[in-house]
Amino acid sequence: MPSSNPQSSAYTERIISATPAQIFNAFRQPELLATWWGPDGFTNTFEKFEFVPGGEWVFVMHGPDGTDYQNASTFIEIVPDKLLILEHVVKPWFRLTVTFAESGKNTLLTWNQEFDSPETINPMRSFIETANEQNLDRLEKLVLGF
Repeated sequence: MPSSNPQSSAYTERIISATPAQIFNAFRQPELLATWWGPDGFTNTFEKFEFVPGGEWVFVMHGPDGTDYQNASTFIEIVPDKLLILEHVVKPWFRLTVTFAESGKNTLLTWNQEFDSPETINPMRSFIETANEQNLDRLEKLVLGF
């Protein structure tokens, strides 16, 4: 479900032809997550990955132009195969809530990225919405084996 303030969030959902467990596994295993996290052309180097509530996730996203982006998040809530909430604790701050709901032989994945204000997200909205779709494209390719 989108944020209570849609002006401060980027929301998308997708039906993926895989089980919630298969998709959740792509988040839980750092060696898999590093291969698909981020928009097209980005790669990742993980420095710390503690996949437990309160655990830290520290990594560098390497842009296709060679720019490095430092990232740090804290896992807030993890319910295997159902829910993942993390808080990006460096600027720009956001809370990402991902849900995994069984839908027949598929999974309905929702992705809600909530920022602190419309002023934070608005200058980046177009990039974020495109990047989130690319991120989910990469996740889907991984779990479908392409």
